[in-house]
Amino acid sequence: MPLQITIDPAGPDAPYEQLRAQIAGQVRGGDLPTGYKLPTVRGLAGELGLAANTVAKAYRALESDGVIETRGRHGTFVAAAGDAAQREASEAAMSYAQRVNRLGLDRDAARAAVEDALRAVYG
Repeated sequence: MPLQITIDPAGPDAPYEQLRAQIAGQVRGGDLPTGYKLPTVRGLAGELGLAANTVAKAYRALESDGVIETRGRHGTFVAAAGDAAQREASEAAMSYAQRVNRLGLDRDAARAAVEDALRAVYG
């Protein structure tokens, strides 16, 4: 199961963000299972015609999000990200709820702000 990545140089998102989003999407979709070994930074950069720093930036972002994990000299692997992503989303939601409560917004205003933000991000 090879990694399927397409970078659009004319796309609206930076190449590292396109790479990050595609890998994250393939992990969420089950196309890249937990434990799948990703190509090296240099190897993937060469395949995609990107700078190694671009791939490294995407890998750092994915690792920060809990999608992948680096195991030193052994390589970079897909992590069991579902639990980490869900936990981080729950923490962010709790933080948001506490903040809007302190600001004095009622439940409907808080929910409307979330819906606006989701529309802005997801379209």
